[in-house]
Amino acid sequence: MKTLRLAALLLCAAALFQLSCSRAPKETTIAYVTNGVDPFWDLCAAGVRIGEKEFSIKCEVHMPGQEGLADQQRIMEGLLAKGLDGIAISPIDADNQTEFLNDAAKRTKLITHDADAPKSDRMVYIGTDNYKAGRALGKLVKEAIPEGGEVMLFVGRLEQLNARQRRQGVIDELLDRPAQELATLKTDPVDAKDLTTEDSKYTILDTRTDAFDKAKAKSNAEDAMAKHENLACMVGLFAYNPPMCLDAIREADKLGKIKVCGFDEQDPLLQAIKDGHAHGTISQQPWEYGYESVKALKKILDGDTSFIPENKYIEIPFLVVTKENVEEFWAKKKEMVELVKSK
Repeated sequence: MKTLRLAALLLCAAALFQLSCSRAPKETTIAYVTNGVDPFWDLCAAGVRIGEKEFSIKCEVHMPGQEGLADQQRIMEGLLAKGLDGIAISPIDADNQTEFLNDAAKRTKLITHDADAPKSDRMVYIGTDNYKAGRALGKLVKEAIPEGGEVMLFVGRLEQLNARQRRQGVIDELLDRPAQELATLKTDPVDAKDLTTEDSKYTILDTRTDAFDKAKAKSNAEDAMAKHENLACMVGLFAYNPPMCLDAIREADKLGKIKVCGFDEQDPLLQAIKDGHAHGTISQQPWEYGYESVKALKKILDGDTSFIPENKYIEIPFLVVTKENVEEFWAKKKEMVELVKSK
């Protein structure tokens, strides 16, 4: 009898323990998913950590590797299986990910950052107006080579919507076309060559892609110089493109002869701007991407969607960086880098 009574008491205790565990509040967890591995994303992660602390919410950061889209899909599937409360993603190929993203949006609170998926059911997109930023980059090119000349564009891939938008902004600015609205943007064919007009001083020779292969990015720049002896300016649309262009130009002993303008804020580009070997860059202030993504998901999870605009787009201002403000900007960037290192 005593044995039976003891067994019964142990069963009751186990049941009560299990019940108390099941009633324990679940920690709210979100995820920030990038479209690759790059120092740019480390700066975004700094903003994530600031937001994580300010809004008292746990946030995982995930960066797909060389397999790109396949790796990003695997990461997302794992996060959805874990039942995360919210995910901010930068889609690699939005047009071909719409169905997957719509399924994800049924299982978690889904937002996009950096690159949008406007055909999907994401709740809101957070990022720079890449068309406007592209036009600002075009203005930098005009400053760098005011007399006009041949220009070559370099980018990782054009499947991403943000890449197509910023490319079109550069093209429209250099060819003095009227400004377009982001929602109705019409783009030139991705294989368009020798774009110019009778009234423009500029010719856009081509857009070279490298699939995030930095060696290929450098060889693209080398090939451009070999084939176009009058090349006046190289324009890098992804963070690593300007540094790869600069490496190729330096090895060809053409620093200062071929101008460089770009996107983002890798140290070699900032140093080149400071030294006068590059004219300028457009920074998306990436730490704001991470911070605003965490802020948005926290509000959504708290039941507040009143902050979401009717067009479901929260614009992050870009910053034009030239020799005049590069040191001040670089100091800010270093603060963000140190923040990530300390975590």
